[in-house]
Amino acid sequence: MDHAEHLQWLNEQTDIENIFACICDLNGTLRGKRLDVAQASKILEGSVRMPLSLAGLDIWGEDIEVSALVFETGDADGICQYTGRGILPINWTSRPTALIPLSLYNEDGRPFMGDPRHALDAVVKRYAEKGLTPVVATELEFYLVDPTETIPQPPLSPVTGKRLDSDGALSLDELEHFDEFLNDVYAACYAQGIPADSAISENGAGQFEINMRHVGDALRAADDAVLFKRLVRGIARKHGFAATFMAKPYGDRAGSGFHVHFSLEDEDGNNVFDNGGEEGTPIMMHAVAGLLHTMQENALVFAPHENSFRRLLPGTHAPSSVAWGYENRTVAVRIPGGHHKARRIEHRVAGADANPYLVLASILGGALLGIEGAWEPTKALVGDAYAQEKELAHLPLDWATAIQAFKNGAHIQSIYAPRLQRMLVDCKRQEQHRFNRHVTEFEYDTYLETV
Repeated sequence: MDHAEHLQWLNEQTDIENIFACICDLNGTLRGKRLDVAQASKILEGSVRMPLSLAGLDIWGEDIEVSALVFETGDADGICQYTGRGILPINWTSRPTALIPLSLYNEDGRPFMGDPRHALDAVVKRYAEKGLTPVVATELEFYLVDPTETIPQPPLSPVTGKRLDSDGALSLDELEHFDEFLNDVYAACYAQGIPADSAISENGAGQFEINMRHVGDALRAADDAVLFKRLVRGIARKHGFAATFMAKPYGDRAGSGFHVHFSLEDEDGNNVFDNGGEEGTPIMMHAVAGLLHTMQENALVFAPHENSFRRLLPGTHAPSSVAWGYENRTVAVRIPGGHHKARRIEHRVAGADANPYLVLASILGGALLGIEGAWEPTKALVGDAYAQEKELAHLPLDWATAIQAFKNGAHIQSIYAPRLQRMLVDCKRQEQHRFNRHVTEFEYDTYLETV
């Protein structure tokens, strides 16, 4: 649809009075302005301006103290250009409204490479230069929690009124109890063009996973994931719940992951990972090698927050070592079974708290480096990866190590612009310093009158 068609659609929605114009920051948070619906044409034409530093705010929405964007450039504005995604309806607010996704550009019209959407776009264009198209599907897990509790607790069942108190992996009863919530999620996905597929009740009480269908547009797949997280949180509030994509909201229950499946198609639409058998092609092996070789330095993208590393501890049903295998869910990179025409790679490291644009940029960028360098992977792991951890390279065990690995990574600037690398490191260091100054209640209970 062109601008005129979008505006015609909006004019037909007589109950919409306001529009959110927004960009996505490095933390995956949508930030922007609320404007009167009469400003829609102005938004679509790129007349809206916002500070370039908006892309790099910390998780609390505060400026980065050492940011060059704030102090060296006078916190200059950038131009906000429409992504082409559409004017997206929002019906879970008190009044119907709409959202227009934007990307940041420099004053001279060049993409601002601190914008995570541009980072992914740059990687996708490198594939296009080779005549290849990534075909991507994502899986996002989340918890519904009781919003009346200060410390997260599972929600009350809308059917029984009782609090969920047990893990319900693939429970049909749990899906049925939350049927109205899930119906509204699927309706909102349909309205926003998000290809939601199957839903399952996951391993934790109140935990769900919704999968997206494969699309031959990695940017759209990332858009879908960002928009999906926002609509799930909004619809949860409408139904009296809260939804969280924290990687590990409960210390003793399963974490929430963001798994990515991808294959590559050539210009004739052939899957270049398919060799007619189970093992996959040499190009798939090179892609696997690239993922393994860049995994440790990209860990900050897959686990961007203090809480993220609770999910990646050994034995917590999330990958903690750099390994791959066939039909093995204990490894970081899995080659699913099934028909050879659907041969693909599943990357299982990222948490649901990660920025989808950066996750896909790191995955596709790492795979591309492996393909370009014809790298060879280690031997496929057979059996339980957790039982073999002493022989395997380990993902960073803590936030500080991951920040340093991203800062010093040998291949990071082969995937990301130096601007984004510095912005993400500065952002995460500022967040880490604030966490380091915060003493928890558990520490007081343990140490105050003991040591």
